Amino acid sequence: MAKTQKPLPTSPVKAAGPALSAQDREAAGRVLTLASQALAHLRDTLDGRFAQAIDAVLQTQGRVIVSGMGKSGHVARKIAATLASTGTPAQYVHPGEASHGDLGMVTRADCLLVLSNSGENQELGDIIAHGKRIAIPLIAITSKPASTLARAATILLPLPAAEEACPMGMAPTTSSTMMIALGDALAVALMERRGFTKDKYRELHPGGRLGQMLVRVADVMRPADRVPLVAPDTSVPDAVARITEAGVGCTGVADAQGRLIGVITDGDLRRHLGADLVTRTAQSIMTNTPRIISHDALAGEAIARMNDVSPPVMVLFVVPQEGAQPQVPVGILHMHDLLRAGFA
Repeated sequence: MAKTQKPLPTSPVKAAGPALSAQDREAAGRVLTLASQALAHLRDTLDGRFAQAIDAVLQTQGRVIVSGMGKSGHVARKIAATLASTGTPAQYVHPGEASHGDLGMVTRADCLLVLSNSGENQELGDIIAHGKRIAIPLIAITSKPASTLARAATILLPLPAAEEACPMGMAPTTSSTMMIALGDALAVALMERRGFTKDKYRELHPGGRLGQMLVRVADVMRPADRVPLVAPDTSVPDAVARITEAGVGCTGVADAQGRLIGVITDGDLRRHLGADLVTRTAQSIMTNTPRIISHDALAGEAIARMNDVSPPVMVLFVVPQEGAQPQVPVGILHMHDLLRAGFA
């Protein structure tokens, strides 16, 4: 019998802590207000150049080479990681290292995505020049449309003029927020253009809780040749032998076409225990509603389905699709299979 997971102990809700000072509240509020206003402005100023950037990336046979210096470089690293994890091959190249040999990472099959708020970082010169030399697209994100970077760009994605939240107006705050948001927008739009599915996403995120959440029943089930089945007219002793042989605590009952029409569990045997049990057939003692699940259901859904009855069940028969009509099982899933896979 599957054990229900006990809730983790929780500590008492803590008080909000000391009151926020007026100075701190004003500083935090200013940053968040300026950021939200800038993002709304950025959204409203998007135009056909954003679609051109998507098209350029989709036509790229290699990778998106993302580059930037300073805070823009940190944002560029994040954008490269987001692109790569959502189906668009991407790599961050540090502009300084590019000038000392890493330009070899940029090929004629690639495109460039270069970030600079001012558009005038000297360190970007060599990677921009290399991109021009090998004639690959250059997508630029900058707030200065007359800058060197903007003039060199094949496609310019301009950031609208916005006030930095820094009291000196110098530290990148609002501008870097817009950059990272625009990079996310580009990655998500590319996902949708590519038809990027949950299965593809799981392939790129096999580890951790995220990968576990996207594992499907077909990935952990036992295959069709290990599904215990008996015919309706099988004697109870022979059905018991099949249960023992299979080692999953039950056997399915299948019609002449191999379709699942019932199940016999240890509970069914106990309920029909009597002097005539050995003379009866599988069909006469089976439960007519075997617990099933689709092969493409998420493993987490299988756990929920096992536990949504009392007492919980340990086994689900796996079928091609959900439905009331009898189907030929394509596999069987035991709670132990889920435990071995790191679930429950």
